[in-house]
Amino acid sequence: MILNIRVIPKASRNFVKEEGGSFKVYLTQAPHEGLANKQLIETLSGHFKVKKYQVRIIKGGKSRNKTVEIDATGNTAGK
Repeated sequence: MILNIRVIPKASRNFVKEEGGSFKVYLTQAPHEGLANKQLIETLSGHFKVKKYQVRIIKGGKSRNKTVEIDATGNTAGK
């Protein structure tokens, strides 16, 4: 499943909010040295109840607007 995500760093708590056809993910980490991206993967894996390796940022690694792939089947053939 491919999702469009808007990341809000330095929030008071971590949570996922669905708005229309996209998601907003609020993270407590600052966007420094990939810490927010790591926390994004952890937060999304908990929200969608999948393993962390099943969540992959495919576009927007250094942007607040990201495209994320969630592999709910557990297939890691593309890695």
